[in-house]
Amino acid sequence: MAWKEIKNLSGLPGQKYVKFMVKRINKSFNKSKALKQNIVKPLKFLFFFLLGIFIFWMVYKDQDMSRLKSILTNEVNYFWIVVSLFLGLLSHISRTIRWNLMIEPLSHKPGMLNTLLAVMVGYLMNLALPRMGEISRCGVLARYEKIPFTKLVGTVVLERLIDMLMLLLLLLIVVFTQFGQVLEFLKNNPDVKEKLEKVIYSPVLIGGLVFIFVIVWFFRHRILAGSFMKKMMGFGHQFVEGFRSILKMKKFGAFIFHSFFIWFLYYIMLYCIFFSFGFTANLPALAALTVFVLGSFGMVAPVQGGIGAWHFMVIEGLALYGVDQADGQVFALVAHGSMTILLIVLGLISLLVLPFVNERNITS
Repeated sequence: MAWKEIKNLSGLPGQKYVKFMVKRINKSFNKSKALKQNIVKPLKFLFFFLLGIFIFWMVYKDQDMSRLKSILTNEVNYFWIVVSLFLGLLSHISRTIRWNLMIEPLSHKPGMLNTLLAVMVGYLMNLALPRMGEISRCGVLARYEKIPFTKLVGTVVLERLIDMLMLLLLLLIVVFTQFGQVLEFLKNNPDVKEKLEKVIYSPVLIGGLVFIFVIVWFFRHRILAGSFMKKMMGFGHQFVEGFRSILKMKKFGAFIFHSFFIWFLYYIMLYCIFFSFGFTANLPALAALTVFVLGSFGMVAPVQGGIGAWHFMVIEGLALYGVDQADGQVFALVAHGSMTILLIVLGLISLLVLPFVNERNITS
């Protein structure tokens, strides 16, 4: 604060002076907080983007580009990729219908086209910044359908929880049906088994887990009273409220159907690509389910569009069934690339179409 400003304040009564100073401090704090957020967000975006690129580079740094070009030109059956993309479009429509079913108990009924376009914009935004899609699609629908943004966010939070439950259900199916396959793989690949045992019994890993447990135990009261637990409690409250809204649905059966149907289409979408390659065409359906579940966990990683993480998980999943690493790399590149191109094209079309579809609403 300048000296002249301080001098002018000297004549103020003590109480007014204190209030003025508090306001100045709060204003400065809010400015620094906003500046910090403006710096942190781009850095976070850059970090996760570079992380994804690094994982992708680690996976493909030894890839033979001439062999890759030869496979893409001569050995890929693109018919099944087209079928896969069509199924992907159906899954997005199914997700749109389910989201509308979740919004209806909130006394709103958005148009199906606007909801679909919002969903596709959300997928496009997720390719730019992890988890940005959820916020983006809520913003789009709130703008064009005049639905409170906070209510839409609540439905998306619940939707993600349901998707996570579906993924865990599929994981259980894979564990119970393919555990023997994993054991057989480890038996036939003793070097992999040895590396896995070294990781599991690593002193660093065990010591780290013990250290984390001790820290959590000693600071448990502070953790329970901290902002993280408050966020978790708020998250739990949103889940309960969302679950109550589901129970109020007039079309509860349709909601359950689409919750399963979305993930069934995701799985079939990937399974179709198995028929595009000679080295995966004869693998059983459960092999595709295993690869699909592993890849889905790769998508959960906080990197744009699961780049790198998804590829790594899929390649390792295919290795369980004897697919060579080089072939697995080609499969992952084609599968992920085709899905990403579909999302980019549909997302950009949705951004362009939205203003024209809602031209009357914007004018009014």
